[in-house]
Amino acid sequence: MSTSEIGTGAVPPARTKAPEAPAPTAPAGKAPAPARKPRRELLAASVGSVVEAYDWTIYGVLAPYFAEQLFPGSSPTARLIAAYLGFALGFLVRPLGSVVIGRLTDTRGRRFGLTLTVGLIAAGSLLLAVIPGHASIGIAAPLLVVAARLVQGLSVGAENPSAAAYVTETAPGRSRYFYSAVSYGGVVLGSALSFVVLAVLLGVFGEAGVEDGAWRLAFVFGALLGLTALWIRRGAAESEVFAEEAGKRSKASPWPVLRAHLGPLSVVFAITSGATTVFYFLTVDFPAYAADAGAATKEEASGALLLGMVALLGGMLAAGRAADRFGALPVLRTGFAGLALGSVPLLAGMVAGRVPVPVVTVALLFLLALPLAVSNVFAGQLFPPAVRAVAVGLPAALAISVFGGTFPALAEWLRSTGHGGWVPWWPAITCAAALLASWGVREHPRPDTPVSE
Repeated sequence: MSTSEIGTGAVPPARTKAPEAPAPTAPAGKAPAPARKPRRELLAASVGSVVEAYDWTIYGVLAPYFAEQLFPGSSPTARLIAAYLGFALGFLVRPLGSVVIGRLTDTRGRRFGLTLTVGLIAAGSLLLAVIPGHASIGIAAPLLVVAARLVQGLSVGAENPSAAAYVTETAPGRSRYFYSAVSYGGVVLGSALSFVVLAVLLGVFGEAGVEDGAWRLAFVFGALLGLTALWIRRGAAESEVFAEEAGKRSKASPWPVLRAHLGPLSVVFAITSGATTVFYFLTVDFPAYAADAGAATKEEASGALLLGMVALLGGMLAAGRAADRFGALPVLRTGFAGLALGSVPLLAGMVAGRVPVPVVTVALLFLLALPLAVSNVFAGQLFPPAVRAVAVGLPAALAISVFGGTFPALAEWLRSTGHGGWVPWWPAITCAAALLASWGVREHPRPDTPVSE
């Protein structure tokens, strides 16, 4: 297939199943490359998602407990706001990380990128665990916190696209979307793990003990989790697609190839925008929305979200299997159509007392599971291997920064101005845009075999 056909929606002709290629051999004098083991490769991709989500979430969860020790301010509120600004800065550097580390993943190898991202995430967590308090080192304390969050933001910006490229190129053909669902399911597990760790710390040390320094143990755990992921990833095999392309890969700028794929880039941006808006609405803002609307207390809404998370994980696995059988686009479009058309009526019914809160969380998170399950590998197949990590990462990171990072603030502003009822319309609109954008590409627009650029 010529480069001009890639990303234009051209469907490749049917192909007979190619024999499995032997594992790449190492040059004389070097250790042999790890043997291909699809399940080990799936574990290598998934464990990074767990680490990424845990480290990203645990900062926000623990901010009320460490803000007074690490940040200056005239009041507890000022210190907490400063801590949350450190959280926001991580979003701003995500696109830069997707370009810088994504380019290394495209030129140095998938294993290189995957080990680099979890190594940086682990280093950031360890730094957060050992930073002395503001009373000891003054302004250096918040500056070190910001430095740690910037490092983690860079690595998180490249973690998911690097894993997406790896899964796209290593998953068995008949289980590719199931592997995509499992690998992205690590994000849900990592987020849930952060709340489990907080619950354990509070149970063991109490609120006063966590504020007095036990919060550091959560970051130590994150660093150990990252080192475990690093060990697993170092033992995984390199993608054969990357290895076969490496010999003819040039060091030329990737931008001409990316400019030739502006259509698929915009599709990835739209799909990520819809999914991330719904995700942040349900996992971050939903308790406040339900309480403001009088539908449930924050505690009741948070409890309902636990059921929704189970539905999200189960839905992702089911959606992966369905996509392997029927194709990714029908699954993705079903999810976005349900969210675009069903979000506002379901939430209106909840506010009116006609639809139970748990039913709403389960229904919406199950619908969200459909695009989340397939988007990683589907997006990876839109681009040539030479630019795959950058091409998936850049529009996704921009979408998360613009739509995910700003949604909680937007929702709070709407409520403060008396327009809290408008909050559900934003996720519905972004999902409608994602649904429309999905018609810009066709199913499996390129074969996943080495293609000369």
